[in-house]
Amino acid sequence: MLNWTSRIALGATFAIAMLGVAGPASAQTKLKWAHVYETSEPYHTEAVWAADEIKKRTNGKYEIQVFPASQLGNENQINEGLGLGTVDMIYTGVAFAGSIHKPMAITNAPYVLRDFDHWKAYRESKVFRDIAKGYEDKTKHKVIALTYYGQRMVTANKAITKPEDMKGMKLRVPPAPLFLMFTKSVGANATPIAFAEVYLALQQGTVDGQENPLPTIMAKKFYEVQSHIMLSGHITESLLTIVGSHVWAKLSDDEKKVFNEVLIQAAAKATDQIRASEQKLADEFKKLGKTVVEVDRAAFRAAALPLHNDGSGGWSQAEYDALQALK
Repeated sequence: MLNWTSRIALGATFAIAMLGVAGPASAQTKLKWAHVYETSEPYHTEAVWAADEIKKRTNGKYEIQVFPASQLGNENQINEGLGLGTVDMIYTGVAFAGSIHKPMAITNAPYVLRDFDHWKAYRESKVFRDIAKGYEDKTKHKVIALTYYGQRMVTANKAITKPEDMKGMKLRVPPAPLFLMFTKSVGANATPIAFAEVYLALQQGTVDGQENPLPTIMAKKFYEVQSHIMLSGHITESLLTIVGSHVWAKLSDDEKKVFNEVLIQAAAKATDQIRASEQKLADEFKKLGKTVVEVDRAAFRAAALPLHNDGSGGWSQAEYDALQALK
């Protein structure tokens, strides 16, 4: 017969054991969301909003920490990290996802998209979902949303108005294969450099110029080391929100619905902010004493079109035609 003290000790042991059994089911799961953008940019502020919203909607089960500004690596490294499970979620440019499944990068072909409305039609299209499924089948990661990153513009320390003006120019491009299509079309020398190192490369003259959307040129202060901004609009850029396979596979159907709804909403809000910013920044750069140049977009487009289906992009003619048919 157990005495009172023994009964209390046994009861405590049983309670601790039961807590051990119940623990994992109610444990908080911490996730890492990595990207290369600044804390001031809508991608980051909306990621922070989404992290908080997911935590609320899952009753605190998922706590997502957002790591901005290449803290967990450059674009190629965070894509690798997603496969290794060292990061759980990422924003990544479509060209980087295209390194894994080439058709994902189709919208980074220069002048393949007509305008913002064409981009929106693609975001909502079966074409996008079918291409994303190809990536998902290869990686088991989940492509959730597409965020507008803006029209990419060339910056340099000279005026550029036509493709010939870029011949032999050392142009920084992101280290992803498809960006070579633009440099090839204009005869520039592509110099792949990680995003975090671009400012220094411009400052030191390692490269003659770079290309990024106006909001990025502002956020990263590239205008401080470049005098001219060319409104080339050669690529309508997008970011993908991707959840790693090791996370997605463990979510319940209800949790998947929460992640899906919140991340799509965050992408839509960031898109609206980037679009609004993009439309007023040319004037802001002029106020800062920069020379803003209108280029002959028709000439740039004519130089790029022959490369769209030369086989280097990796998409099918059917995928290309379906993209072009979107209204």
